[in-house]
Amino acid sequence: MAKIKSLLKYFSKTEIILWCSSVILVVLSFCIFDKENYLTLCASLIGVTSLVFYAKGNPFGQVLMVLFSLLYGIISFSFAYYGEMITYLGMTMPMAICALVSWLRNPYQGNKAEVKVNVIGKAETVFMWAITAVVTVLFYFILDAFETANILPSTLSVTTSFLAVYLTFRRSPFFALAYAANDIVLIVLWIMASVYDAKYISVVVCFGAFLVNDVYGFISWQKMKARQQGR
Repeated sequence: MAKIKSLLKYFSKTEIILWCSSVILVVLSFCIFDKENYLTLCASLIGVTSLVFYAKGNPFGQVLMVLFSLLYGIISFSFAYYGEMITYLGMTMPMAICALVSWLRNPYQGNKAEVKVNVIGKAETVFMWAITAVVTVLFYFILDAFETANILPSTLSVTTSFLAVYLTFRRSPFFALAYAANDIVLIVLWIMASVYDAKYISVVVCFGAFLVNDVYGFISWQKMKARQQGR
């Protein structure tokens, strides 16, 4: 009971409402459209919970993201979204582990529950976009070889995912915007999948909840950055 009270004090009212609303939305969509794929439900709940911790700059969010990436990779395989599977299992999950190490090594004033916000310079920004372009082209041919369904949006998902994990690793507030862009791409992808199987509507709803949480995460990190810099 004491731990629950401590968690309630740790999160703001906005964050609690946002998390509760996301969970309710995910569960309702599962009950209406899916009803049987509990792996999707589990992944969605882990995902929305990870984003609440992300918004606080808490490294525990990275632990949850590793688990979500594993489950989401399995779900993507079920609809031949090999790009999503390869991206999350081969890139997002390993990068989440690297980001976890980075966040733990860079706590704000010794507080391991809050990472120190970083600002990347112009030179690194150019490097980031250059390597993103290389990764995008490389993955396009890999996905094409695997005969990936909906290859263009799948490739765009790789682009936005790579930007997101890179910025997360570098502790930049803009990682949340990159994830928001990725959410939009994934919403489109799973809408396409839901045309063939209505159960995937629950995945669409999941990423809709992710989008709202990622936008909030960006706002939260901007406030955290200003506070850490004494503004």
